[in-house]
Amino acid sequence: MLHPSYSDLMKVVNAEAEEKEHPVVNSRYSIVMATSKRARQLIDGAPTPIKNAENEKPLSVAVEELEDGVIKIISDDEG
Repeated sequence: MLHPSYSDLMKVVNAEAEEKEHPVVNSRYSIVMATSKRARQLIDGAPTPIKNAENEKPLSVAVEELEDGVIKIISDDEG
C-alpha cells in the first residue's frame, strides 16, 4: 500500500486553491491519473529531484513528488 492516502494527497494538491475556488482535485481518479502519468514520464527518463529515486519504483517516486509539492496537478483549463 502506498502512503500517503488518497485523501491526504487530495488535501496537499488542493491546499493552494483559493477559498471559494473549485478544488484542483475532487476525486481519487484524478490522483491516480496524475501519478500514473508522472510515473510514465519517469520511466521514459524524466529527471526528478527526489533523492535515491533510482532505488524506488516510478509510481512511488511520483507519489512522493506530489506529496512534496515537486509536481502540480493543473486542470485542463490551465494547461
